[in-house]
Amino acid sequence: MKCRVCSLVAVSVLVAGCSRVERDAADAVVPPGRSAPAAVETRSAVRPRVVFLGDSLTAGYGLPKEQAVPSLVQKRLDEEGFNYEAVNHGVSGDTSAGGVSRLDWALTGDVRVLVIELGANDGLRGLPVESTKANLSDIITRAKARGVAVLLTGMEAPPNHGPVYTAQFRQAFADLAREHKVAFVPFYLEGVAGHPALNISDGIHPNADGAAIVEKTVWKALEPLLEQDRLKQVRLKADTTSDQ
Repeated sequence: MKCRVCSLVAVSVLVAGCSRVERDAADAVVPPGRSAPAAVETRSAVRPRVVFLGDSLTAGYGLPKEQAVPSLVQKRLDEEGFNYEAVNHGVSGDTSAGGVSRLDWALTGDVRVLVIELGANDGLRGLPVESTKANLSDIITRAKARGVAVLLTGMEAPPNHGPVYTAQFRQAFADLAREHKVAFVPFYLEGVAGHPALNISDGIHPNADGAAIVEKTVWKALEPLLEQDRLKQVRLKADTTSDQ
C-alpha cells in the first residue's frame, strides 16, 4: 500500500510539470507535420524486431540514447543471446491516440513483439478512460492480427482527478491484458516513481539508475515472449525442412 501511495504522489507531481515538459520535449524532437519517434534504434534490419511504442518514458527523456530503456533491453538481448533488434518508437508527449496513428509505421519490418507503454499523458490530461482503453485495444488488436506478440505496460493516473477516475484508469490496463490475453506489467514505473534518487531533476522521468530498474521490470515479462517466439521459429524451420 505504501508503494502505491508513493506512486500516486509521484504521478501528482506530473500534473504540475509534465504537461509542459512533455510538450516542450515533443516540439524539440518532432518537426511540425511529422510523427517521427524521439529516438529510433538503427541496427541491422535483418534481425527480427522488438518494438517499443510509447511516450517520453520510452524515448528516454533527459537521458543519452544508450540509457533509454529500449537500448538497455538491446544490451540485454545481446548478452542473453537473443538475436533481436530493439526499436525505440517513443515520442515525448504522445497519447494513446497518437500511438494508434503511428502504429502502422512502428510495425514495419519483421516485428515479433510490441511493447506498449502509453497512457501516462492520457491520465495527466484526464481524458476519458473509455477512450484510452479503446485506443489501446485497437493497438493490441491490430498488432495481434499481424501475428505480433504484445506486452502491455500499465500506468497510474494522478490523484487530482479523483479516486474513481484513478481506480478506473488503473483497472483499464488490467482489463485489457485479460480481455486480449496479452503479457502484462501492472506499472511501468514500479519501484521508480516517487523515488527522487531514481529520477532526473524534473522528478518525473527515470534517470540512468531508474531506467535500469524499469528495464529489469520489462525484461521479466518480455523474456518469456522471446523464448516462445524462438521456439516457434525453430518449429517453423523444422516443418519447412521436413516438407522439402
